[in-house]
Amino acid sequence: MEIEDLNLFVRLAQVGSMSEAARQLDQTPAAVSARLKRIEASLGVRLVERTTRALRLTAEGESFRRTCEATLDAWRQGRSELSADADELVGRAHLAAPTDTSQQFLSPWLAEFSAKHPGLEIHVHSGDRMHDLPREAVDIAIRYGELADSTMVQRLLVRSERVLVASPAYVRRFGAPTTPADLMERRCLAWMSRDQPKVHWSFRSPAGAQESVVVRSALCGDSMLVRQWAIAGEGIAYKARVDVAADIAAQRLVQLLPTFAGEPVPIHAVMPSGKFMPARVRALLSLLAERFGALG
Repeated sequence: MEIEDLNLFVRLAQVGSMSEAARQLDQTPAAVSARLKRIEASLGVRLVERTTRALRLTAEGESFRRTCEATLDAWRQGRSELSADADELVGRAHLAAPTDTSQQFLSPWLAEFSAKHPGLEIHVHSGDRMHDLPREAVDIAIRYGELADSTMVQRLLVRSERVLVASPAYVRRFGAPTTPADLMERRCLAWMSRDQPKVHWSFRSPAGAQESVVVRSALCGDSMLVRQWAIAGEGIAYKARVDVAADIAAQRLVQLLPTFAGEPVPIHAVMPSGKFMPARVRALLSLLAERFGALG
């Protein structure tokens, strides 16, 4: 049995689908199925129960999965130690990030990083939905806000907070709100959070009181659309300060209700496992920590 057999079985176990595992491994479903049969034949046990929709591990399959993961971690760690002095990063790394983050920050950062490491393939999954990191083979996901999933490895990149912003043209036309309650009568721009418009906006008053409003979503989209609509004068947005700091500095946007503190928005790098981390992923994580830290 080869290392690639172990890798294939772990991927199958994570995604629960022959076709999805084949896609991620750049193989055909027939090739994956044939290799799985060879693995089972060599072990003399049934590792997977096949159904029309998915795969389910048998008890022996669950045990073998743990063995495979431990063996792969040890093998990758050994390879990493042998090449610890090498500067070259090779292989493929998958990052997931919100659209606005990808466009504003990752685009220039990763282009520069890629030029320094031509042997490295960087795949960016840009979008605001929550990715299933193990199943989709994502190495690092950038997530905004408090994290509830304690099974993931988390690294804080920067602390930010939400701020109300609108274009100068919008303010000249409609005036600036004076209290959070005014927002209920204004044209607001909401982003999607877990497939639902984020219309519950909370603030802390100068006196320290919590004030929350439910706004009407005139336009709702992903994080980049919301920012673009705000710049175009379409309404008021509630964005993380790091995302709009450059726009405020360039006077494309102005901050509204500056004496009211917005919701805290810690920004994390999230990874699917705390075990072995390839050098390419460690290097990307260090890059993100350095660049996001400079934004704080």
